[in-house]
Amino acid sequence: MSLRNIAIVAHVDHGKTTLVDAMLKQSGVFRDNEVVQDRVLDSNDLERERGITILAKNTSVRFRDTKINIIDTPGHADFGGEVERTLMMADGALLLVDAAEGPLPQTRFVLKKCLEAGFPIIVAINKIDRSDARAHEVLSEVFDLFCDLEASDAQADFPILYTNARAGIAHRELGDPSQNLLPLFETILERIPEPHGDPAGKLQTILCTLDYDDYVGRIAIGKVVSGTLRPASLVALVGKNATLRGKVTQVYRFEGLERQSVSEAEAGEVVAIAGMEEFEVGDTISDPEAPEPLPRIQVEEPTLKMRIGVNTSGFAGREGRFLTSRQLRERLFKEARKNVAIRVEDGETADVFVVYGRGELQLAILVETMRREGYEMQLSNPEVVVREIDGQRMEPVERVVVDVPEAFIGVVTERLGRRRGQMTRMSNPGYGRARLEFRLPSRGLIGFRGEFLTETRGTGLCNAIFDGWQLYSGPMLRRPAGAIVADRAGVATPYALFHLQPRGTLFIDPGQAVYEGMIIGEHCRPSDLDVNAIKEKKLSMIRNHGKDENVILAVPPPMGLERCMEWIDRDELVEVTPAAIRLRKVILSCERRPRRDVED
Repeated sequence: MSLRNIAIVAHVDHGKTTLVDAMLKQSGVFRDNEVVQDRVLDSNDLERERGITILAKNTSVRFRDTKINIIDTPGHADFGGEVERTLMMADGALLLVDAAEGPLPQTRFVLKKCLEAGFPIIVAINKIDRSDARAHEVLSEVFDLFCDLEASDAQADFPILYTNARAGIAHRELGDPSQNLLPLFETILERIPEPHGDPAGKLQTILCTLDYDDYVGRIAIGKVVSGTLRPASLVALVGKNATLRGKVTQVYRFEGLERQSVSEAEAGEVVAIAGMEEFEVGDTISDPEAPEPLPRIQVEEPTLKMRIGVNTSGFAGREGRFLTSRQLRERLFKEARKNVAIRVEDGETADVFVVYGRGELQLAILVETMRREGYEMQLSNPEVVVREIDGQRMEPVERVVVDVPEAFIGVVTERLGRRRGQMTRMSNPGYGRARLEFRLPSRGLIGFRGEFLTETRGTGLCNAIFDGWQLYSGPMLRRPAGAIVADRAGVATPYALFHLQPRGTLFIDPGQAVYEGMIIGEHCRPSDLDVNAIKEKKLSMIRNHGKDENVILAVPPPMGLERCMEWIDRDELVEVTPAAIRLRKVILSCERRPRRDVED
C-alpha cells in the first residue's frame, strides 16, 4: 500500500472543511444510509457555533491502493500557529482559493509556509458555482502570489483544479463533464510524493499536536520520520530541556474518522501515540540507545498580549467553580504547553498572568473555552507587544485587506486613516465592490472590527495578517466615548434606566444585578459618568392629577466576549464567569477613581 500526506490550506471560509467532507463521502468512509452532519471535522462546540476551524484535524481516505492522510488546517490568521506546527506532518499541500474573493492575507501566509517547506502545491479554485465567480482572474492573482513569494520553478508549475466543494465536484478544465472528485484524487496521487524515510533506520517521530483520551490518557499526534514505531517498545522522549525514557503503550493510525490500534507504524505514517504523560509539542520520540532529536517546531512570535487575573469584582465567587490564582495558573500553563502559538508569563502580582497570542480571536477562544469549563477571571484590554530593536522602539504592523461596496470606500478610508493606516493598493474586481489594502499598526485594529461592520452596515469584509515591525508611531486615539458606571450595588430598575437613556447607550436590562464600579453603558461624551441605576420612583398617598410617563427602553446591543475585549480601555476590565460577561472599572470605588484619559 502506498501513502500520501497532504495538508489542505486556505483563507478562512474558502471551503477546506467542506471539501474534506466531500472527500470522505466519495471515498466510502460513511455508509450509504448514514446521517452525516455538515463540516464533520469541526467537532468542537465553538467551531460549530462560529462556523470556522480552530484546531487542526487529522483524517484519512483510501483511493485505489493508496492511503491519503489529510490534515485540515484553520484558515483564520489568529490560528496560524496550528498551521505551522501541523505542516510538519505533510509532504505536499492543496491550496484552496475562493473563485470570487481570490487570494486574501491568510492565503499568502499559508502559501508562504508551504513554499518554505519545499512542498509541491496543488491549486484548487473553489466555489465556482458562485454568481460572482471569476475563476480565470483569480488564477492570475494566484500565479502573481507565487511569483511574489519567490516560488521555485517546479513549485510555480502547479496543477490547477476547479472545484465546487459543496456539490463534491472537481474539474481539470472549466466546463468538462466531471461529476465527482476523481480528478482531485488522481492529481494528489500524481503530484504529491510518497513520504521519505527508511523504515529500517533509527526511530525518529516528531510530535505536532496533543490530545486526551479518557481511557489511555494523554495522546501525542505526529509523524514517523524514520524507523518503525511499535507498541510496548522502550523509547527516548527528547524534550526541549531534558531527555526522558519511557514506554509507548499504544500506537494508532487514522482510518477515516477513527483511530485504529496497529502493531507497527513505518516511516511516513501519521500516528497517535499513548503511554507517556510528559509528551510536549515539538518533542522527538527516538531510539533510547542513541537518541537523535529532530529540529523543534518554530512558530512566529505573538504580537498581542492580555492580562488575565483572579476575579475581584463585587460578584466574585458566586458563579464559577475554579476561582483561585493556582487553578488559573495551572490552566493557562497547560494551554501554553499544548499550543505553541500561546505564551504565558507570571504577572506583576501573584494573581495576574500575562498571556501572549496572535490576535484577539485566539485569546477570546481561549477565554471562552475556560469560561465553559467553569473558570472565573477578569481580563485587561489587549495590548500590542512592543520590541526594542537596535535601540529603537518597534511595534507590529498588519497588512489589512478590506472588501466593501463602492459606496463605503470613503468612510472606510477615513476610519483607517485615523488609526494611522496607509493605503498601499486599491482595485475594483467589479460587481459593485472594491478591494482596498492598507498597512497600519496592530494597535489600530483593536476595536476596529465592530466599528467597521457598523459603518459598512454589515456588508464589508476585513482581513488582516502580521506584516513585520516598524518604528513606534506615537499615541493613538482610543475609544472616544466614556462609560456609564453604576455607583452603588443593587438591582437595576426600569425607572432609573429610562432616565439614563438620553445620556448614552445602555448595556443592561431592567432587573439585572449591578455593583459599584460596574459599567452599564457607553456615555455620549468622552468623560465617564457615575449614575444610580437602582433608583425607584417614590410613591406617596397623594393622588397625582398628571399622567405617568410610559417607560420605553431600547434593546441593549449584544456585548459578546470579543466585543467587550475591543470596547474596554486601559482603566477597565472584562469580568468573565460561566454565567455572565460584565464590564467593570479597575478601581471600583467612584471616590478613588481618577478621571478618564482618552489618549493612548
